[in-house]
Amino acid sequence: MYLIFRCDCGRALYAKEGVATRKCVCGKTLKVKSRRIFKKVATREDASLAVQEMQDKIYGNTDFQLASDL
Repeated sequence: MYLIFRCDCGRALYAKEGVATRKCVCGKTLKVKSRRIFKKVATREDASLAVQEMQDKIYGNTDFQLASDL
C-alpha cells in the first residue's frame, strides 16, 4: 500500500506504508505519519499516476512538450 500526501512546498509525494520519513525535492524531510493522507493506492505505478494527477490539478498541464510545439 502506498500513501499520497503533500509537502509544505506544495509538491505531491508518495511513500510506501510503514516508511517513517520521506525527503521532498525541495530538501525538506517529512514525517509521513504526521502528514494528511490524500489517497491510498495498492501499487507503485498507481501511486505515480495519482501524484501526476494531483500535480496536474494543482499546477495545470505538467506534461512534457516538444520544443516545436511551443
